[in-house]
Amino acid sequence: MNNGKPVHIAKIADLNLSHRCYRYYAGWVDKIRGSTSPIQGSFNLSTRREPVGVVGQIIPWNFPLLMQAWKLGPALAAGCTVVMKTAEQTPLSALRMAELIKDAGFPDGVVNIVSGYGDIGAHLARHPGVDKVAFTGSTEVGYDIMRNSHVTNLKRITLELGGKSANIITKHANFDKAVSQASMSLFFNAGQCCIAGSRTYVHSSIYDRFVEASGKQAGSIRLGHSLDANTDQGPLVSKDQMDRVLSYIDHGKKQARLVAGGSRKGNKGWFVTPTVFADVKDDHIIAKEEIFGPVKSIFKFEDNDEVIARANNSNYGLGAGVVTENHS
Repeated sequence: MNNGKPVHIAKIADLNLSHRCYRYYAGWVDKIRGSTSPIQGSFNLSTRREPVGVVGQIIPWNFPLLMQAWKLGPALAAGCTVVMKTAEQTPLSALRMAELIKDAGFPDGVVNIVSGYGDIGAHLARHPGVDKVAFTGSTEVGYDIMRNSHVTNLKRITLELGGKSANIITKHANFDKAVSQASMSLFFNAGQCCIAGSRTYVHSSIYDRFVEASGKQAGSIRLGHSLDANTDQGPLVSKDQMDRVLSYIDHGKKQARLVAGGSRKGNKGWFVTPTVFADVKDDHIIAKEEIFGPVKSIFKFEDNDEVIARANNSNYGLGAGVVTENHS
């Protein structure tokens, strides 16, 4: 309801992955141990791992239930207490989890969920009673978190920020699998993924055929209501996000070749048609900046050394993919 994600995808992906995440970290609860070491003289030396303390956690809106699991699981397994700020767009699933946490018998004050805007996140980062901050979100806000975290004390910080991940389709790839994989890697969750394969590099020998197939694949994605079982892609999370994505599409139309999509769908809800650009160059705006929406950019390359250098020529370093049937 908050996010716009199709409900059947949320059940398969978000709910399933959240369950697996909690089970994994539950296994660590009795395995966080110290060590003993030999030391010169008549002394005993041992180390003990203790909870950091109060952890301020700030989660984004694209996977609200799973991001909560990623944050709560390790902190609670390590014996920390948590103050979690949800994204203002998606508070409901976290508040429901808070009810379940209370029903499960957690002591009061161990898990605290706060809904609100960016000023709350900044307050958590500055607060001297917070010992660590864990943040997932944009690079811009990550810089602010880092600066604020050192105002009152030297907090530990964990930041997982933006991405512009390269997805390399080699001439040895299974063609149909590559088209399907490239579509999923970008259009899953309407492109609102940190690790989305938003730079698709395709070998020149299959480039034109791949572009055509990718356009047809994008055109087959069904947009609709999140509770409709036939929906492949729901609306984007907010009007602001839709406007941001459409502005990047406008840039793309001026610099690259539009193959599919490229517009808002209808005038009700924040729907953006799955969009594919071809003949994208590395210096284009849509090639360099994180769009966080259903916009695929397809680049042409000739050899492996070239594409590796181009893939690495980015301010981002979150992820990468290679599609090939030739493992060597």
